[in-house]
Amino acid sequence: MDVDKNNTAVVFIDPQNEVLSEKGLGWPLLHESLRENNTIENIDRIFKAAKSRGFEVFISPHYFYPTDKGWKFNGPLETDEVASGMFARKGVLNLEGLAGSGADWLHRFKPYIQDGKTIVVAPHRIWGSETNDLVLQLRKRRISKIILGGMLANMCVESHLRELIEQGFEVAVAKDATAAPKHPEWGSGYTAALINYAYLAHAVWTTDETVKAMERGS
Repeated sequence: MDVDKNNTAVVFIDPQNEVLSEKGLGWPLLHESLRENNTIENIDRIFKAAKSRGFEVFISPHYFYPTDKGWKFNGPLETDEVASGMFARKGVLNLEGLAGSGADWLHRFKPYIQDGKTIVVAPHRIWGSETNDLVLQLRKRRISKIILGGMLANMCVESHLRELIEQGFEVAVAKDATAAPKHPEWGSGYTAALINYAYLAHAVWTTDETVKAMERGS
């Protein structure tokens, strides 16, 4: 897969405190995978490469609002997220308490995300981009190829990967710019993700390979 800044964008899923900060609710299950992959540093490197090389950057965030507690059924991880208050916000139009919360961007990434150029799309409501406007925003900019990273590898990232492929995009996954839970009962989410990336993605790259591809494509 070749990339070109004129038709390729970087898409990061959930670069938020809840799954990347030591204070986040997901840290106990994620910290090993984050450290093994050097995930935060690798996301930073791809942000930096994208901004310096002229690639557009899109963010697909995860938020839960008080009204979501009215959902009548949830999957296992959804149930845990709602019960624990992960990615919680006070309301769709209410930014009270967002700064520094689990739903907020990791502080290290704010200069990239809040530079007035990064496109933050509507939140995905469960795992995939079917429930937000990511595809619309990509199509409106004539983006046909994606470099994908973020969190969680086996849930939101994989779900976005599947939907973007179904929508006709070419997708490369930056495999070490993501991480996943090591759950005592459910197993290694990262191992599961890597297997599925190999079957599904048009390319599975390290961050080094991703940055080099972006250098060639600029």
